[in-house]
Amino acid sequence: MRCVMPAMKPDNTDTPSFTCSYCGEINTTFVDPSQGKTQEYIEDCQVCCRPNELSVSYVYRNREFLIQARPSQ
Repeated sequence: MRCVMPAMKPDNTDTPSFTCSYCGEINTTFVDPSQGKTQEYIEDCQVCCRPNELSVSYVYRNREFLIQARPSQ
């Protein structure tokens, strides 16, 4: 017998945020939970428009995303 767990949508998927690695401003972003519990992508700062490389991980225990931003190379 195969058991399939339903996809969980964390409470804070709509407005997780990160701090721009260039200007220090807080940016909101959208994380698509269907792409897995760890993700990496580039997103421009909403204030200074410089690219940030985001490392995103989902912590099931806390039901939250942890986002680390660093300058994009």
